[in-house]
Amino acid sequence: MKNNSLRSYFFVYLGCIIQAFSVNVILKPNNLTVGGFTGLSLALENIIGVRYSIIYYILCLITLIMAFKFLGKVAGLKIILLSLTYPLLLVAFDFLNVFTVVLDDKLLVCIYYGVLTGIGSGLVLREGFSQGSSDTLARITNVLLLPHISIAKILFVIDVAVLFVCGSVFGLNSILYALVMQAVYMKTLDSVLMGMRAQLVKVIIITSKTEEVKKYIKEVLHRGVSLGNNSNDSNSLQLKLISICSTKEAHAMKEYVARIDKEAFINVAPVISVWGKGDGFEPLKQ
Repeated sequence: MKNNSLRSYFFVYLGCIIQAFSVNVILKPNNLTVGGFTGLSLALENIIGVRYSIIYYILCLITLIMAFKFLGKVAGLKIILLSLTYPLLLVAFDFLNVFTVVLDDKLLVCIYYGVLTGIGSGLVLREGFSQGSSDTLARITNVLLLPHISIAKILFVIDVAVLFVCGSVFGLNSILYALVMQAVYMKTLDSVLMGMRAQLVKVIIITSKTEEVKKYIKEVLHRGVSLGNNSNDSNSLQLKLISICSTKEAHAMKEYVARIDKEAFINVAPVISVWGKGDGFEPLKQ
């Protein structure tokens, strides 16, 4: 258990270091911005002349206090660790200012930043931690002022408002670049959270050769398969085979079924993620 905790904290702080690095070495030197507390802090630095990392720390502290007051002790404890330590990493990188990466191609900057922050955030979120920034502020707003509006919509409004402030400081083009960074960030984040293995699909097969297909899936492809009931137009029940596999294996199933049963029906649907025992599956853990 102790080793698991040490491993968890290692990845959490590695993720924080990656994010702090990407902000100070890539985002800020290229005069670009993003939504959330990071973008707001960068904009306020240009307006009032206080280092953005100090502003970020103040915003996180205010949010942390509000979380304890309005969301309760449990919610506050979930964000307290990174609300206090992640801004310290930003301050350290900001004041040390060891080196920067400045590129003429702003789209390349967006890709670098989006990938790095996506990896960093993914490592933090995979371990069940939160940095207590604008997402926590959205939760507080939902509880206090707008209980009838979803947190996702409130967070969207907050980010849009921040981007408009940033656009007035960094120029309107910065908003478009911020949207590109967000798209790259979200795609990378999904890959980190859900894994970068081969695309998994759910295959449903309705065939008169149930036993033959079941044997092929289990003994040749070495995949699990389950049986379910399917009602047809005549209201009689038919058996259907259900399996989770890679797209390559789904194609192999289709080829096999096509050889033995031309009247079979096969449905293939993408799967976001699968937890459990199996090749390509994420291990089931708390």
